[in-house]
Amino acid sequence: MRKRVLGIFAVLMVLMILLSVMLYLDSGKRGDESASENLVSINEIDKLVQEGNTETASEKISELSDDIRKSNSGTGRDTRILIVGGAAFVFLLSAGIFVFVTVLRPLKKISKYTTEIAKGNTDIPLTYDRGSEVGEFSWAFDSMRKELNKARASEKEAIENNKTVIATLSHDIKTPITSIRAYAEGLEANMDSTPEKRAQYLQVIMKKSDEVSKVTDDLLLHSLSDMNRLKVEKKELEISGFVGNAVKDLDPDGKEITYDSCGIEGLVSADPGRLLQCIENLVTNARKYAPGPISVSLLRKDPYMSICIKDSGKGIPDEDMPFIFDKFYRGHNKGSQQGSGLGLYIVKYLMTQMDGDIVLQNTSDGLLAKLMLPLEKKD
Repeated sequence: MRKRVLGIFAVLMVLMILLSVMLYLDSGKRGDESASENLVSINEIDKLVQEGNTETASEKISELSDDIRKSNSGTGRDTRILIVGGAAFVFLLSAGIFVFVTVLRPLKKISKYTTEIAKGNTDIPLTYDRGSEVGEFSWAFDSMRKELNKARASEKEAIENNKTVIATLSHDIKTPITSIRAYAEGLEANMDSTPEKRAQYLQVIMKKSDEVSKVTDDLLLHSLSDMNRLKVEKKELEISGFVGNAVKDLDPDGKEITYDSCGIEGLVSADPGRLLQCIENLVTNARKYAPGPISVSLLRKDPYMSICIKDSGKGIPDEDMPFIFDKFYRGHNKGSQQGSGLGLYIVKYLMTQMDGDIVLQNTSDGLLAKLMLPLEKKD
C-alpha cells in the first residue's frame, strides 16, 4: 500500500512538471512569432519615414506599440505559469510527505508490531499519537495487547491457585489419616483394655474418617476453582471446651499433650472444622520437627483469645521466619522429614479468613504458636 500511494504522488508530480514545461514552451513559441512580426513592422515604418509619409508611419508606430504591450503581457503569463506549476509541485510534495508521516509510516510500524504479536511477544509497547485516525487505531491495538497480557496473567494465576488448592487439600487429608492409623494400630495392639476405651478409639476413627470425607469433598469442589472459594463458615464457639476436646482427640491417653485452660472461658467467632485443622496442623508439625512434650493453653487479651501451642524443640531459624508462611517453603530445620511446605501456609490462610491470625515466637525451650481469634462482642 505504501509503495502504491508513493507511486501515485510521484506520477502526479511528474505530470504537473511536464504540463508546466509544455505551457511555457508553447508560450515561448508565440513570443518568437510576435517578435518576427514586430521586426517586419519596424522595417515598414523605416521606409515610410524615408518616403516622407509621416502620417502613415505614426499609425504604424501606434500599432507596433500595442503589439509590444501585448507581447509583454504574454511574458507575464509565462512567468505566472511557472509560478503556478512550482506551487502545485510544492503542494503535491508536501501532501506526499504529510501522508507518509501521518499514515504510511504508522501503518508500517503497526505491520511490524502485529508480526511481533503473532510471534507471542506481547510485552513490547506500541508508541502512538492520539491526534490522528491512525493514532486512534494504534491506541485501540495497544489496549488490546494490554488486555491480552492481563488475560494471560489471570489464566496463569488461576492455574497456580488451582495447583495450590489441590496441594493444600491433599495436605489436609494426611493429618486425620495419621490419627486413624494410630488408633487402628492401638486396636491391633489390644491397647483398648476396656469397652469404654475401645468405644473411644472407634469414635475417634469414625470422626477422623468424616474429616477425610469433608476434605475430599472440598478437593472435588474446588479442584477447578481457587483458594478464595474454600468455604469458611464462622459461628460462636466456647473456646475452652472446644480446645479441650481437640486435644483429647489428638492424644486420648494424655501422655504427649498437656492442656491448661488457665481458667479462661469465652466465646469466639470461628469455623469449628477449619479451626480444628489449624490445631491439628500445628500439633503435627510439633510431633514431626520437635518430638517431645507439647503444651496447649489459652490466653485472653481483648479483643482476642489465643490458643497457645508450644513444643519442646529448638524453634525456627531466624532466617526462615520471614518466609515461613509462604506456600511450599520449608525451613532449614526440616532435616530428613518429608513434607510439602503447606502446613503453616494453610493455617495462616484459614486464620485470616476467620478474621484472626497466627503468631510464631521462638522461646528458650521451644516454639510457641498462637492462634488468635476475635472474641464475640457482648450485647
